[in-house]
Amino acid sequence: MGFSSFNSGCGCCSLGWKSSSFLVPLGFNSSTTNGVLVSSSINRFNRFRAVRPSASASSPSSGIVLPQFVACDEPLLVKAARGDPVSRPPAWMMRQAGRYMAVYRKLAEKHPSFRERSETTDLIVEISLQPWEAFHPDGVIIFSDILTPLPAFGVPFDIEEVRGPVIQTPIRSEEGLKALHPINLDKLNFVGESLKILRQEVDGRAAVLGFVGAPWTIATYIVEGGTTRTYTNIKSMCHTAPHVLRALLSHLTEAIAEYVVYQVKCGAHCVQIFDSWGGQLPPNMWELWSKPYINEAKSQLYSLFFFSMNTRRIIIKIPSILYFQIVGIVKKKCPEIPLVLYINGNGGLLEKMKGTGVDVIGLDWTVDMADGRRRVVKCAGPRGHILNLGHGVLVGTPEEAVSRFFDVARSFNFDSVEEKPKVVV
Repeated sequence: MGFSSFNSGCGCCSLGWKSSSFLVPLGFNSSTTNGVLVSSSINRFNRFRAVRPSASASSPSSGIVLPQFVACDEPLLVKAARGDPVSRPPAWMMRQAGRYMAVYRKLAEKHPSFRERSETTDLIVEISLQPWEAFHPDGVIIFSDILTPLPAFGVPFDIEEVRGPVIQTPIRSEEGLKALHPINLDKLNFVGESLKILRQEVDGRAAVLGFVGAPWTIATYIVEGGTTRTYTNIKSMCHTAPHVLRALLSHLTEAIAEYVVYQVKCGAHCVQIFDSWGGQLPPNMWELWSKPYINEAKSQLYSLFFFSMNTRRIIIKIPSILYFQIVGIVKKKCPEIPLVLYINGNGGLLEKMKGTGVDVIGLDWTVDMADGRRRVVKCAGPRGHILNLGHGVLVGTPEEAVSRFFDVARSFNFDSVEEKPKVVV
């Protein structure tokens, strides 16, 4: 793994960032050789050099026949996410398709409804490809929303011009939980079809990225009834109705895991989990209410007490039940797919994020990259750095600055970086 960073000296200062984020694959032990940071261990992806699913795969929930995708040479971003050596840091931007682009604003005037733009296959594909055609990033992320799958498991929502997403019937009680049902992937066919088309359009020249919201983040909308600045209702539920909140989070976990697998089988090379509002929780609360539903696996221990007549002693037995959460379910069904975890405001959570089982951790703009490197993986560079923006592209950002960002990223070459002499003390 290795590390590189861009600052205002790269000609991108008009992007308005504090620092760029970097995404760094986990699971490496690093060592220093001749002053160059390298990986000294083989990661678990080394046996997956090409994604070669069977000739066809079916979604058990929808019966949809999914296409076969054979990767002869994987995109640069996928290689970096797996910890393979790369010649330069692959780059993409959160919100890279959006209102800062004139071509998007023109399309939005013709199709003013966000739901229409994000739930119509032709529009999804067109918008997703706009930054690809303009800047050729190394990742093409599907134009969608973390709330898109909600109606597919029983939570209808609207998006209002001023208020944003609105859920008319928030779930805050056992009665409210009755509205939930298993996810119906047929209702998300536009997502699957869009991913298939995007995979064909980029044709291996970039990674196709899917994404979902983490259970806690999705739950904030469902409990609060929309966006919020205080998260009063859901934080209160942690104490006043924890059984209801756990039931809601468990249902969301199952639905989101199925949705991730569906995106992968429809063509996503990599999937990012957005725990956008996980940073609203103190670290100990995040470990209780968010991390367990993302984790690769969760062990639950319980005790049984009984009295033995023969020995006249109390015997304690502690069976262990293993529950697979999002990462565990996805890794079991799609072991070759890298998963990324991003939390907005994750400065206090980096070490805890390492234990979720994801392959890549995203830093937001509030975390110094050198500090992130020290706390997460100890190194970065030719192995393990994906260049991004910790806050995404802001509205009003000049398209020329975005273009310059990608030009600089493409011009960088790890092989041409002058090695600093090793200092022996």
